[in-house]
Amino acid sequence: MDTLAAFIMGEVNRGKELMVFDWNKAAELILERKPKEASAGLRGDWEWTGGTIYKNGSPVTDSYTYLSSSWAIPELDLDGNTVPCYKMQSEVPNWDSHTKWPQSALNIVKGENE
Repeated sequence: MDTLAAFIMGEVNRGKELMVFDWNKAAELILERKPKEASAGLRGDWEWTGGTIYKNGSPVTDSYTYLSSSWAIPELDLDGNTVPCYKMQSEVPNWDSHTKWPQSALNIVKGENE
C-alpha cells in the first residue's frame, strides 16, 4: 500500500478502536505449531509494518514491526501460513503498536505458566 492510500485509510477510520497484535495468541500458536519462522504485520501493509518475531526456536526482539491499526488487521505468519491475530486495544490496554513480546507471551512460548 502506498503512503497516500495508507493516509486516506487512516483518516477514514480516525476515532475507531485500534486492533493490536495478540502476542499471547501468537505465542500459543508458535508453541503448538513449532514453526521455523514466524512474522507479524498488518494486512495489506506488510512491506511497512511486518517483521520476524520468532526464528530458530527463539523470540526475535530486534526486528521492526508496527502492529496496531484501526483499519488493517494484525496478522501472524507461521512458515507461510497467515492468520488474523489481534485483540481490540480495550482488551489489552497496555499494548500498542510498539509492544514486543510482553512477559505473558514469553512465558507462553517458553511453555511456562503465567
